[in-house]
Amino acid sequence: MTTTHRALTPNQVRRKSLISGTVGAIIEWYEYTVYGTAAALVFGTLFFPSSEPGVSQIAALASFGVGFLARPVGAFVSGHLGDRIGRKSTLILTFLIMSISTAAIGLLPTYQSVGFWAPVLLCILRLTQGFAVGGEWGGAAIIAVENAPKGRRGFFGSWPQIGVSCGLLLGTGAVAIAQAISGDQFIVWGWRLPFLLSVLLAAVGLYIRLNASESPAFLAAKAEAERKQEKQKAPIPVVFKEHRRALVIALFSRFAEAGNYYLFTVFLLSYVATTLKLPASYGLVAVMIGSALNIAMIPVFGAISDRIGRKNTFFFGAAVIIVSAWPIFAMIQTGNPFAIIAGVAIFLTLGHAAVYSVLPAFYCELFPTEVRYTGISVGYQTAAILLAGFTPVIASALVLWSGGTWPLVAIIVVTTLIAVTAVAAAKESKDLDLDTIGKPTPRRTAAHSGVK
Repeated sequence: MTTTHRALTPNQVRRKSLISGTVGAIIEWYEYTVYGTAAALVFGTLFFPSSEPGVSQIAALASFGVGFLARPVGAFVSGHLGDRIGRKSTLILTFLIMSISTAAIGLLPTYQSVGFWAPVLLCILRLTQGFAVGGEWGGAAIIAVENAPKGRRGFFGSWPQIGVSCGLLLGTGAVAIAQAISGDQFIVWGWRLPFLLSVLLAAVGLYIRLNASESPAFLAAKAEAERKQEKQKAPIPVVFKEHRRALVIALFSRFAEAGNYYLFTVFLLSYVATTLKLPASYGLVAVMIGSALNIAMIPVFGAISDRIGRKNTFFFGAAVIIVSAWPIFAMIQTGNPFAIIAGVAIFLTLGHAAVYSVLPAFYCELFPTEVRYTGISVGYQTAAILLAGFTPVIASALVLWSGGTWPLVAIIVVTTLIAVTAVAAAKESKDLDLDTIGKPTPRRTAAHSGVK
């Protein structure tokens, strides 16, 4: 009896894994972005009504931040599962949780219908979204990097990173189309359309992930442990006991983009429409164009990092962010739509793309295979709760307090300098053998974890 299946070549495995990680990340971040866009535009009125529009807006943006509270929990749970049962199964689980909770938001009754329960249910579903995305990034990054050919980890790892900007582009685009379709009824029913669209996207993403291959590095590590009859240790305590320095570097290296990204995407939408009293389309178009350019540049910088190193690529992007922070806000405050577009594009294309593109490879090069999912997920998502989640609402409060944007410039500069310091503490890792990290000696040392 002949089999109808044939073994996949290494290139086919890499391609399917890369597509799985990238497409899944795009869909999950679409779902995550739709919430942020809706929170900036209509959730204040629908779920947090107040006689003061500014108060409603702050409450809506705070609900956006609630999702980040669950991201470290998702990172711990998914990291444990990803390092114990596999990357593929864990990614399928997080994908399903995200898609179901997003579709449910599109069916929620508003405050006018059920009163207090409307914002409560909204925040519960937002927490569920946060839990799911907390495990998504680490798995997608690892699947891409562990399947990458020698010398191309930066390029391969950068592809799931476009998921955030693709999701942002698709999410803001879906909201813009829903606005055009529903017109004056957008606040009544039109806002629900982008959330319900996630059902169709989820079907596509689930099919792709079910047909992807497990990471060969994970399978090899598991087979070696079984051959040696070693009892597999729980990855979470191992990370905190043996890889603390690498974990700290992973956490603080995100500070250049974690919160600053949301300043120029989520907060910008609210700032343009509420504070500057400009058409909401100005902000939406700027974010969409900036995201499209960001998508194009992330793989470019990922490939550059394979040539000049993770650190040098990161330092370039960080320098752009620091130097351009004040000019970008000055451009936005002119109210000119072209100046707003240019400002957002500078940050997303040259600053964010450079620092964000290197993170998957850089993070994977900090931790050994056995605890890699846990290590990079916990580091990445802990930074998210410290900075990214509540940056839009903090920014709104600071602008109301100061009457200007200088506090935001200060936040950008300080957080980016912290990230530069963290990355500077790591050794250049682009030429490390990923499979041998942590292997030479039983006891871990800083040199083996990619730090000095």
